[in-house]
Amino acid sequence: MITALTGRLAAAASLALLLVLSPARAADPPGVLWETTSQMAMAGMPMQMPAQTMKVCSAKKWTKPPPGGDKSCVASDYKMVGNKATWTIQCSGQMPMQGTGEMTFEGPDSYTGAIQATTQGMNMTIKLSGKKVGTCDSPQ
Repeated sequence: MITALTGRLAAAASLALLLVLSPARAADPPGVLWETTSQMAMAGMPMQMPAQTMKVCSAKKWTKPPPGGDKSCVASDYKMVGNKATWTIQCSGQMPMQGTGEMTFEGPDSYTGAIQATTQGMNMTIKLSGKKVGTCDSPQ
């Protein structure tokens, strides 16, 4: 009789544990928080531009490149093959430019890459890097 009671208590405790843990899984944040860094370099510039770092909330599965500082930029043709993503970019703001981007995911927690762009007849490279720093609720 004690064995039967112990088994029932264990079953009840297991059920209670499952009920407690189920909402935690449902509340799993939908996004991943990344710390992204970009640094522009242009031939003929007398000094190097400082790196820009920001935190960005992205979907768990990437469907577009990380956002940049210029809101007039539109990325298109985003493709992911293996651990490498490529895309094209067109910006129409103060400094209109066009180019291509590429980044390589180095495992699930980091990436490196670059955007090659042309503006006003000049070529520039924007180096990219990112590392996962947590979770977030509002993917962009």
